[in-house]
Amino acid sequence: MAIYRYTAYKTPNIGIFAKANDSTLLVPFGFAETKTQKLAEYLQAKEVYTSVGGTRLLGPMTVMNNNGILLPSIASDEEVQLLRQASGLNVEKVESRFTAIGNLISTNDNGAIASPLFDGEVDQQIQDVLGVPVHSMTIGSFVQTGSMIVATNGGAGVHPKASEEEVKTISEVLQVPAEPVTVNGGVPFLSSGIISNTKAVVVGSLTSGPELIMLSRIFKA
Repeated sequence: MAIYRYTAYKTPNIGIFAKANDSTLLVPFGFAETKTQKLAEYLQAKEVYTSVGGTRLLGPMTVMNNNGILLPSIASDEEVQLLRQASGLNVEKVESRFTAIGNLISTNDNGAIASPLFDGEVDQQIQDVLGVPVHSMTIGSFVQTGSMIVATNGGAGVHPKASEEEVKTISEVLQVPAEPVTVNGGVPFLSSGIISNTKAVVVGSLTSGPELIMLSRIFKA
């Protein structure tokens, strides 16, 4: 397990554009081939070029673990089919008016934590597609649950405003150690600056030395 600094489209907010599980790396159409190869090499995953809803914002638009991929309702049937064929996973559109579902759901292979904004409407789909139980909660009074937790099957980084009780709950639901941390020099919304799986953690280029140490400890990198 290793940790790397990286930039995408000249920004450290790399998690906005790409998403990974242990076998598949989603990158947007037009992403530079050399940068894609480097990222795929870090994460030891097969790159898949795609769009979601015609956009390149794959991080906020997808929820994935090693069992499946959830997409928003605005994803096209062609995008769903492409991802099914390329990943070999269960890929479905969620029946919800919310489109940035990656900002609202965090998951690994043990559990999922969803925003209360869904009011339970996607719980069954999460269980069916991702194969995990669902827990609904806010974090530090924020409802953007997915943007505040980055989880693998080894650990979970959490927004620093999360209470001790919330961190404990996150750890119990995802069945991994969880700790507060920031990325890119103090950014608390972690999913914007991290692409991770159980093989590597790739962080935005502005991530500081102390943040790298914390992230290495959390994800055992």
